[in-house]
Amino acid sequence: MTTKELRIGIAGATGAVGTEMLRVLEDRSFPVGTVVPMASEGGGRTVLFRDTEVPVVELSDEALDGVDVLLMATSASISSSFAPRAASRGVTVIDNSRAFRMDPGVPLVVPEVNPGALAGHGGIIANPNCSTIQTVLALEPIREAAGVSRVVVSTYQSVSGTGSAAIEELTEQSRAVLDGEPAVTRVYPHRIAFNVLPAIDVFDDEGHSREELKMVRESRKILGLPGLRMAATCVRVPVYRGHAVAVNVETEACLEPSAARELLARSPGLAVVDDPSADGYPTPLDSAHNDTTWVGRIRRDPSVENGLILWVVSDNLRKGAATNAVQIAELLLEDGADT
Repeated sequence: MTTKELRIGIAGATGAVGTEMLRVLEDRSFPVGTVVPMASEGGGRTVLFRDTEVPVVELSDEALDGVDVLLMATSASISSSFAPRAASRGVTVIDNSRAFRMDPGVPLVVPEVNPGALAGHGGIIANPNCSTIQTVLALEPIREAAGVSRVVVSTYQSVSGTGSAAIEELTEQSRAVLDGEPAVTRVYPHRIAFNVLPAIDVFDDEGHSREELKMVRESRKILGLPGLRMAATCVRVPVYRGHAVAVNVETEACLEPSAARELLARSPGLAVVDDPSADGYPTPLDSAHNDTTWVGRIRRDPSVENGLILWVVSDNLRKGAATNAVQIAELLLEDGADT
């Protein structure tokens, strides 16, 4: 790791993911000399970094002066325009939006899974979808040990994946329902409090949501399995923080649950909690505010010859977004790559 202190830009610094990026940089003692928080509207706002209130500046080309690494937590439309401009100025961009994930010229990286994809990056690196990250973390050790031929996932995604406004909406609706008052919907098309919504993002003509398609396409790219048979159903649940994914995986060779349990327990970034008879299984509360991806309910899938079922939980704002982005930056420094 270099001892050089870097000038780090955070685009979207006032949002849920941008705020978490600041925390992760601090928690992981990343070599930040100066942090430059940016937002579409600076407006005199500040963010807290290392116990200091740092002014938020307007997202602009001028704000990039001297920036070494730009962590982007903005919409795809903003990233599509701003990230190439930043890269053209010599800034290394790690983008959390969907804008570049499926671009064949842009690495899509989970450091524990495909660090080699960073080689020769062109200045822009894509951070995967939150649910994709935790899913491939659990799949990669299984792929290495027994091969993977088919995957079916069902996700249970918290409202923080939508952003701060959704967190507020869940709180307001919950209070209203408990008080016997009407629940106002603004962020989601239906009430989220005490409900589940099988709809994340827009739908295509075949009825697949964009979130479901992202999971499938991104998993194939990260795992290096372009022909992987995979299907996803993505559901929003009334939980503030932490996503859960039920994973049915069909392997090419037989892998017993006990062997999978041992394999996953020693894999980087993962922890196994799997003693259901004693109520031992991970929940979103276990994952909140930490960087571990938790795996439990590891068992045989009796519907196929070589099948396993897993339950995978992770903090979508930490490992599912901010931490993975910072780990990418750490990996670049460790490898001595240009930043």
